[in-house]
Amino acid sequence: MSEKVLMKGNEAIGEAAIRANCKCFFGYPITPQTEVAAYMAKKMPTIGRVFLQAESEIAAVNMVYGAAGTGVRCMTSSSSPGISLKAEGISYLAGAELPCVIINIVRGGPGLGGIQPAQSDYFQATKGGAHGDFHMPVYAPSSIQEMVDLIQEAFDVADEYRTPCMIMGDGMLGQMMEPVEFKENLKKRDLPEKTWAANGRMGRAHHNVINSLFLKTEALEEHNNHLGRKYAAIKEKEVKYELMNTEDADLILVAYGTTARICKNVIKLAKEKGVKLGLVRPITLWPYPQEAFDLTIGSTKHGYLTVEMSMGQMVEDVRLSVEGRKPVHFYGRSGGMIPTPDEILAKALEIVGGNK
Repeated sequence: MSEKVLMKGNEAIGEAAIRANCKCFFGYPITPQTEVAAYMAKKMPTIGRVFLQAESEIAAVNMVYGAAGTGVRCMTSSSSPGISLKAEGISYLAGAELPCVIINIVRGGPGLGGIQPAQSDYFQATKGGAHGDFHMPVYAPSSIQEMVDLIQEAFDVADEYRTPCMIMGDGMLGQMMEPVEFKENLKKRDLPEKTWAANGRMGRAHHNVINSLFLKTEALEEHNNHLGRKYAAIKEKEVKYELMNTEDADLILVAYGTTARICKNVIKLAKEKGVKLGLVRPITLWPYPQEAFDLTIGSTKHGYLTVEMSMGQMVEDVRLSVEGRKPVHFYGRSGGMIPTPDEILAKALEIVGGNK
């Protein structure tokens, strides 16, 4: 077992990306993720890799497009308004089937909003976030250790399926410090060779061309069908979630990221009052773990309580997954406010009537 080190979340992201063989990082400073870029600026040049602070978020994501097109592992990071600026480039990356990792350390919005943690980019991340028929895998870690582990996973999934992947944390995960272990023996996938990369002729009889433009409607439809088949495979094979105390629950909480950590404490507080709470914690926000609700729907008396640092976004996917079979309730705080265990517990007790 490797030694644990105490690191800030944003810096741990940078180190994990380096260990996942990220060759190029392109970014632009914005709170609360600037330390990702600062760490890469300090470390990447010392090991012969590329760090470049672009002139804007738009420039940064298009640099990712260029580097990913050559077949090297590359990454960019930003926070909410910066991700909005990258949206066109993310759609181009998906259309051209270019693997990369995008970090979003979410802050409150809309607009410039504030710099405190939030989860109000859920719609943006999971419902497209840019133009066209595309998806990308979105991972929602709830600890710095999980964030580190999911960096390797995201790079591998990106390469296997030729897709951009997003790690979506919040400002708290980016700024807090925790002990973290950089695991050396993570399970490696059998990844395909990047025979598609625009990295010279390499003995081929033709040039590889990276492009997302299809002027013939039939060709574009076939490309969309091809992407659709790829997304179906991702939905079948790459769903991740955690279940906690869901076998016999008065009510099941649904939460991700930092909010899920708070909910685990709420479960302990409720037990002291004789109320049994469970937890469904999505780890992939896309593809969404609908099967978690099929598995738990028969073991919750009062349905589900979705808890978010937003005005209510993931709750829509919970309702779609539950399909009216049980009630779905919501509790949220927004604008950078973080729900407290007592607040969530009070809402849960209100739903179950304070007793079994």
